[in-house]
Amino acid sequence: MAAAKIRSELRFILNGQDVVLRDVAPDHTLLDWLRLSRLLTGTKEGCAEGDCGACTVLVGRLTPEGQLVYEGVNACIRFMGSLDGCHVVTVEHVAARDGKLHPVQQAMVDFHGSQCGFCTPGFVMSLYALWMQVPNPSDQQIETALQGNLCRCTGYEPILRAARAISSYAGTEKDPLLTERATMIARLKALHDGARVEMGEGKHRFVVPADLDDFAAILEASPTATIVAGSTDVGLWVTKHMRDITPVVFIAGLDELKSIAVTDGTISIGAGVTYSEAIATLSKHIPALGPLINRIGGQQVRNMGTIGGNIANGSPIGDMPPALIALGATLTLRKGTVRRTISLQDFFIAYGKQDRQPGEFVESVHVPVPAAGEKFAVHKVTKRRDEDITATLGAFRLALSADGTVAAIIIAYGGMAATPKRAFAVEKALLGKPWTEATVEAAMEKYAEDYAPLTDMRATAEYRALVAKNLLLRFFMETTSSDAPAQVSRYEAA
Repeated sequence: MAAAKIRSELRFILNGQDVVLRDVAPDHTLLDWLRLSRLLTGTKEGCAEGDCGACTVLVGRLTPEGQLVYEGVNACIRFMGSLDGCHVVTVEHVAARDGKLHPVQQAMVDFHGSQCGFCTPGFVMSLYALWMQVPNPSDQQIETALQGNLCRCTGYEPILRAARAISSYAGTEKDPLLTERATMIARLKALHDGARVEMGEGKHRFVVPADLDDFAAILEASPTATIVAGSTDVGLWVTKHMRDITPVVFIAGLDELKSIAVTDGTISIGAGVTYSEAIATLSKHIPALGPLINRIGGQQVRNMGTIGGNIANGSPIGDMPPALIALGATLTLRKGTVRRTISLQDFFIAYGKQDRQPGEFVESVHVPVPAAGEKFAVHKVTKRRDEDITATLGAFRLALSADGTVAAIIIAYGGMAATPKRAFAVEKALLGKPWTEATVEAAMEKYAEDYAPLTDMRATAEYRALVAKNLLLRFFMETTSSDAPAQVSRYEAA
């Protein structure tokens, strides 16, 4: 393989201006750069952990197909090194050049969507991203788009009214980000020169690989480097824990990790595919995954966070691993030019330890679609419904024999152990038995053999143990009753 051309500068577009930076720290966030270096103070710091949405900006990027997509992201946990070849849009760029407010802004004014005003720029940017994609959104689409934006003043209803009214001011066909899209695509393509970006030295070094092979070579040579895809977790290592993450390899721009394919009943997902990119395919073929993904962070987090990163991070409360374990998912791991495939459940060894060799990375995940007649469900328990971290999450896949006995069952949990973990004793107690309430209640006693949960700020050990049992009972009820499901959204109820 020929050595990649190396460039020692970061290049992107800020609003309408080309930016070239030659001195950027690996852990420098977009929020700090905007406010301190460019004095663009419309982008606010609220939480510095991707929860409140006050720092929301749009980042436009080219897809592998050459299309330009704008997404709302949290600037507080977005690192500068991930922006090479992108278009960053802040709230200062939204109004027209003559000062006339954008339809999103005017609607917020007219419907009193702002009181103290601190959170307002973030709401404007989130609504702008939604309006470009869905000019006349439903209430559910609006609320989903605003999951990652918090407001202490308005009670949200004025903001919802503003969101419903945006298209009454103007159509999207005249919006600058749409009318100038061809020009911006050309400008961004010109920035993609196929070069590796290398900046800094030693512990202050970061790299943006030229392509997937280049990434493999870089990691093999520097196996202790921190790999950053979406930075939705690594960002907090910096902003909350003050951890040293250098040297860093930024991989969000690698098109080879963005593939999604469905072949012979298996969905193969590149490790760089975000939740927002994966949800359509996953929810089409495995419907239960759609509602789960919509409860992972806010829209900004789903636009940045990757399924591969959620797996590679190895968190015991990661939302996707239990569901994927129950589905029988496998991983392709790569080191240099060598690949191997392992079961996802075997990837997690102990807290903070995965079956990944130095210099090896998760390249893709392969998810079997449940067979016809199989039952699959996943249920997440949190203190608040939206944008909250899991206390306990249970995933269940069941196949019944013709006589109603359990032919096969896989049960996996997050938040119950040091890793995402199967309930082998419970499964054994159910296998071959009639799928009845008595069988399920008897099997529930086996949870103590599988798990010894901890008490923390999200839940007590006793609560987790009880919830885990009740989620199995809920799964039984939902697979045997023709009545309404155990939980109904207010949209369905209406």
